[in-house]
Amino acid sequence: MLPWLEDQLPKPRLAHSLRVEAMAVDLAQHHGLDPVKAAQAGLMHDLAKYYPAEKLLAMAQQAGLEIDPVDEANPHLLHADVSALVAQQTLGITDPEVLAAIANHTLGRPAMSPLSCVVFLADTLEPGRGKSDDLKRLRRLSYRHLPQAVYQTCDYTFAHLINKAKPIHPRALNTRNWFLSQHRTKS
Repeated sequence: MLPWLEDQLPKPRLAHSLRVEAMAVDLAQHHGLDPVKAAQAGLMHDLAKYYPAEKLLAMAQQAGLEIDPVDEANPHLLHADVSALVAQQTLGITDPEVLAAIANHTLGRPAMSPLSCVVFLADTLEPGRGKSDDLKRLRRLSYRHLPQAVYQTCDYTFAHLINKAKPIHPRALNTRNWFLSQHRTKS
């Protein structure tokens, strides 16, 4: 898998994928999840990151994936779902939990599994993303309470998107709201 990634991804993106893998493994071990699955999903989460927009849309349409108008306007948002397709079709990954964690790493999904939460959080919070106080707080929270970390990480991302006048995908909003409701009912 690593040679394929080295051939397909620029070095900075490969370094990011390796950091996501490491953080996902650490979070998985901390939360009693399978570190091997976390490593696989973390390493493969951006397989389609650099596919052209037309290819992302075509692969998503061919696979029958739901395509939102926000996806049509911003096809790069499909890279997570398409990365899961590539993992399955090109690299032979068959574990549904690993494939879901890859597919959910950008927009999340309401009621996503703890493994998906771990990869979602590792993608945004890996150490290469910065050392701001907000990121440090979210990293600490990700070890204490996955649902709370997911919705607060969504809030962090939304603030960035709003500041840049970019759209917020409905699935990301639904993810945030679902995990917020879980935190409120279980805390």
